[in-house]
Amino acid sequence: MKKNRRKGAKPCGPLPDALLGDDVALAASNMEAILESPSNLLAMDDRALLDKVEMRGVRMLLELNKPELALQAHAITSTVIVFGGTQIVERPAAERRLEEARRALAKAPDDRKLAREVGRSERLLERSRYYDAAREFARLVSIDNQCEDHRDFVIVTGGGPGIMEAANRGAFDVGCQSIGLNIKLPAEQQPNPFITPELCFQFKYFALRKFHFILRAAAVVLFPGGFGTLDEMFETLTLRQTHRMQPVPIILFGREYWSKVIDFQQMADDGVIADDNLSLFSWAETAEDAWRQIVEFHDRHRPTPS
Repeated sequence: MKKNRRKGAKPCGPLPDALLGDDVALAASNMEAILESPSNLLAMDDRALLDKVEMRGVRMLLELNKPELALQAHAITSTVIVFGGTQIVERPAAERRLEEARRALAKAPDDRKLAREVGRSERLLERSRYYDAAREFARLVSIDNQCEDHRDFVIVTGGGPGIMEAANRGAFDVGCQSIGLNIKLPAEQQPNPFITPELCFQFKYFALRKFHFILRAAAVVLFPGGFGTLDEMFETLTLRQTHRMQPVPIILFGREYWSKVIDFQQMADDGVIADDNLSLFSWAETAEDAWRQIVEFHDRHRPTPS
């Protein structure tokens, strides 16, 4: 009589021949294999498991909760976001970059690419004033708003160089905390050295990084920058336009730059945005003016005691 066998199942092989006493050696070898097997690791210690595509949701949850717990532990109740370009550096660094570009061009005066780099470096040297302004702005914001029991208006940046460095540095200048939400990119970026060490976070997912930018935001200040700055600008404006985030002042720092990059009035004239959308943001030219606008905004929106 044939035994029932699951379709496609392979027949079991014969038991291995074993002499009396061999089971002790076999068991010891098997125990070693058990202890070395990834299945014996705690799930939270199994890096290969966490790196699997199927575990993406778990990784995203970790990126959601890790910064949140740290910000709560540091009693941070609100933040001021500073965005801006990575290439806008302090004046001495900008001068060195320009000098290097000029030396390179002097060796190959007919090289159009090198000539172009000299022109770009000259413009970036002019823009170095925004590094100083971002640093001063962060000093003003930080100095009077951080107590032991709670910290308001804590500067938060993307944690990288340029304008981000300047803002973290301004808080550092006056002995205050600041946050860096860093993300690894092809050409960037190590965290800048002025972030509070316990508040420098590394992200894999842009979406979770953006969530933490917005969650506690009391203001958004956008200095001149490139694609990354534009991305954050339009995300914030869209969230405010659609009432999907709390009311905050959105300040474009440096009208001369931004009015050339984006013609908001033309967008309204063409009917692709409402005229009222032009009031979603304001302009600032000095650190003092930007901070004044933030203070006045929150004074107007402070709940009236009952």
